[in-house]
Amino acid sequence: MQPLVLFDLDNTLVDRQCTLAEWAGRFQARHGLSPGSERWLIGLLADRATPAHFARVRERFVLDESVGALWNRYCSDIAAAVVCPQEVLSGLEGLRADGWRIGVATNGAADIQWAKLRATRIADHVDAVCISEEIGVRKPDPAMFHEAVRRCGAVCDGAGIWMVGDSPVNDIGGGQAAGLRTVWISRGRPWPGDLLPPDRQVAEARAAIDLLAAAGSVRNVE
Repeated sequence: MQPLVLFDLDNTLVDRQCTLAEWAGRFQARHGLSPGSERWLIGLLADRATPAHFARVRERFVLDESVGALWNRYCSDIAAAVVCPQEVLSGLEGLRADGWRIGVATNGAADIQWAKLRATRIADHVDAVCISEEIGVRKPDPAMFHEAVRRCGAVCDGAGIWMVGDSPVNDIGGGQAAGLRTVWISRGRPWPGDLLPPDRQVAEARAAIDLLAAAGSVRNVE
């Protein structure tokens, strides 16, 4: 079987937290907002960002711009700021050269997620992308993983398919429920003791890529 791996996007392949903090600082300065506004913005958008969130932003700060304009500016600003490390892109390229199929399975609004995927060139290094808004299902629902695997040209049959992500519930728990093997991106955090642990745990995405690449086959990753 051709090996296949799904990657989460935010805080796995890209550092969403740092990008969001950078954006919030610029937004506060651009609109002349009061101290503390940056912290509020980060808190509001910490888990996800949608146009509905920007209706709250517009109301709180009494902004003249429409919700649509604020959202579009957010998408373009985030795309301009987000970075995928070259070592991660090179790792994805290496996996594909070794015969791996690669997919991205990400929750979020389609326009902002596609903006990030294209700006970082991740879209050029994977075989398929599955975004929750486009299919009407969010991780940790197993249907999200099944669709991502299907878009990569495979089926979830319990053999040789991996999920790599930073969320213990959405990525690891959801991947386990879908019958996938899992690699958790810890980013220095301890694993929650009340959850079924992942198959493997590493600090960041490149380490996960190296783990899979060194094995040569998903069947050899112990």
